Amino acid sequence: MKISHMQLFIDSLTDPKKLGAYRILSIGKVMQYAFLLIAILTAFSFGQFVTTGADAVFSYGDIEQYAADVKWIVYPIAIVFLFVMSTAIFFIKVSLYALAGQFLVKPMKRRGEYRQVWRTAVFASTWATLFSMFGSLFRFSSTIITLISIFITMAFIIFALTKYPLEKK
Repeated sequence: MKISHMQLFIDSLTDPKKLGAYRILSIGKVMQYAFLLIAILTAFSFGQFVTTGADAVFSYGDIEQYAADVKWIVYPIAIVFLFVMSTAIFFIKVSLYALAGQFLVKPMKRRGEYRQVWRTAVFASTWATLFSMFGSLFRFSSTIITLISIFITMAFIIFALTKYPLEKK
């Protein structure tokens, strides 16, 4: 199936039932999409770090001069650290969503393997990623953002599972 990342992004935001069809996409395309989301999240987080976070890290009176001299080395370390941590957190979240979705496959009388539910969970996590980015931008409570993200992601996974094939009798 040949589909662009932009089409995947739009469908991930607007059409949860299409996510059920995307379970058969190649793992390469799914990983590209996942790393695209992670790159966007990392760029956003790094932008926040540069504008607000770096001054907060180096705000102590005695080391301000030293911090001004070595600030250039903090940025490359920060972006690598942000990317690695964002990747780990994203894949852990997707795996947990997929596990929860896998527990719903049998009660819904659908056929689906964990790898298919995992692929669906990657696309369903688009809203959660956007909420986490913009929630920190507008200073919303992280608990509320997390709960909304979980609810929306699981709703998208459940809607997508309805498009999985029925169990054979």
